[in-house]
Amino acid sequence: MFKNKWLAGAALAGLLAVSGVAQAAGVSFVQPADGATVSNPVHVVFAVEGMKIAPAGTVTEGTGHHHLLIDGKPLPKGEVIPVSDKSLHFGKGQIETDLTLPPGDHTLTLQFGDGAHRSYGPEMSKTITVHVK
Repeated sequence: MFKNKWLAGAALAGLLAVSGVAQAAGVSFVQPADGATVSNPVHVVFAVEGMKIAPAGTVTEGTGHHHLLIDGKPLPKGEVIPVSDKSLHFGKGQIETDLTLPPGDHTLTLQFGDGAHRSYGPEMSKTITVHVK
């Protein structure tokens, strides 16, 4: 038996991964961390669990691509994600970008959308705050 709870948790996670048991779907920021103080250009790295990344135009269940909303909020499920300088689309399947943001506090919302740029909803989004020097 495991005496260390961390080891037990890691072993369980490994068994679930090997067994093919699905993990909860969601998106996350690999970089920067929530609350980070950053400098321009701001390097942003995204991740997704429970879905597969596919280029825009691929409308297959369980696939999609990232969208980054600068100073925006998660969008309702099914709403088309707009294109603007504050709503960036990564339709080629990109998982990172460099941004130039004005100094101050900003929210970054990662929104996963399908091949037609329709939001998968707040449950497939993540918002963080960064402070730009």
